[in-house]
Amino acid sequence: MLETNSDILVYFATGPTDLRKSIDGLSILVQESFNLDPFQPALFVFCNRNKDKIKILKWDLNGFWLYYKRLEKGTFKWPNLSNEKVIVLAQRNLRWLLDGLSIHQHLAHEAVHERLII
Repeated sequence: MLETNSDILVYFATGPTDLRKSIDGLSILVQESFNLDPFQPALFVFCNRNKDKIKILKWDLNGFWLYYKRLEKGTFKWPNLSNEKVIVLAQRNLRWLLDGLSIHQHLAHEAVHERLII
């Protein structure tokens, strides 16, 4: 199971990715196409053209993790934003996506940032 702390960013590659790429190919894609550091504490999420496979790249102290999920039925509700190569979301959005939901849940409770008890 994918475990991370709640402060980590999640970068979604909005277009389809050739998932024949492994760790080296995906980390080069992160670095050169997205102008991001693949060694930063973040998750980089990629989806294939059919939207039934996902790979997640993560750096962990001394090496990369590569998570892979293939759906036997159905597709992921992948964000379709043709004007952006990558979008930044929270882990909550990733959990929704992995559970078969859209990354934008309009009925979800908003995060509370106030830290004052009245």
